[in-house]
Amino acid sequence: MTGTQGTARIVTRRTIVAAAGAVGLGAALVACGDDTSGTADQKPGDAGAGDVLAKTTDIPEGGGKIFDGQGVVVTQPEAGQFKAFSSKCTHQGCAVTTVKDGVINCPCHGSQFSVTDGSVKQGPATQPLPAASIKVTGDSITLA
Repeated sequence: MTGTQGTARIVTRRTIVAAAGAVGLGAALVACGDDTSGTADQKPGDAGAGDVLAKTTDIPEGGGKIFDGQGVVVTQPEAGQFKAFSSKCTHQGCAVTTVKDGVINCPCHGSQFSVTDGSVKQGPATQPLPAASIKVTGDSITLA
């Protein structure tokens, strides 16, 4: 080899694991950055407490809509009656993913909850979904 050629580098598993850990830490720190909620381009569904979460017409009668960012599911068990619950399954903390035929469904282990009161309709969950606070004013639903 001549003096202008580089030397070979040996990359160990320890180096790769350390680099992956550094990348993960960097991503976690970025995720903990400044929250700029309440911006001018905020849309329904991006709401915080007091901000419009949805319009009443967004929530189907006998069903509901899940708002992942806020951790809630809003239901309309009967016309004009709106309820809200945590979207975190009480069995093992999975996020519920669908609301259909009067039932809030968790995909992880098949738990089902009532759109009326969050009670367990089918286990393995044994505890109901906790109620969340919402306020309906006119045709707007806000987190309370």
